[in-house]
Amino acid sequence: MSLQQDLENRSGNQCELCTSTNSLTIYEVKPKLTGGGGVDGSLLTCETCVTQIENPDTTDANHWRCLNDAMWSEYRAVKVVAWRMLSRLRKEGWPQDLLDMMYLEDDELRFAKESGDHLEESEKIIHRDANGAILQAGDSVVLIKDLKVKGSSMVAKQGTAVRRISLDHENAKYIEGKVGPTQIVIITDYVKKMAEKE
Repeated sequence: MSLQQDLENRSGNQCELCTSTNSLTIYEVKPKLTGGGGVDGSLLTCETCVTQIENPDTTDANHWRCLNDAMWSEYRAVKVVAWRMLSRLRKEGWPQDLLDMMYLEDDELRFAKESGDHLEESEKIIHRDANGAILQAGDSVVLIKDLKVKGSSMVAKQGTAVRRISLDHENAKYIEGKVGPTQIVIITDYVKKMAEKE
């Protein structure tokens, strides 16, 4: 059975966050390294939810009142995204009440915190590329110089595209991504953010 079919069966063909049945798609919870991807790290979501998760500026707080139900899901990916969105919206008042009631296992909470949504803006570590552009989890970057990969004989060549990066939440200079089959840590000084169309 495909991932799409597994998630459709699990969700009853509806968004696992807001129960909409329109424009459903697979959403992989980032970063994949710590638990995203596959059935356990993915959920079936509608276009409205995905757009607001990925673009905080478009967030409509009232849409997320649906999390009152979704936060009790038995599925890890649904709980993690619910926690992240409630954390992002906690200044509204009601999301903080839901967060106070919510329970996550230690590993689920660690995974949920990977996004940094629970931090105040002043506490967040900002990752910037060589030109000063802000990098976010899921962005694509291109290497601007040849990089020797520690612990191997591999050299990641200048011009190599690294897609769907993840961020180190303790060090603003480090990101991670795949070069070929190898997951590597890259220093942000040696990358340039790719435009969406590249």
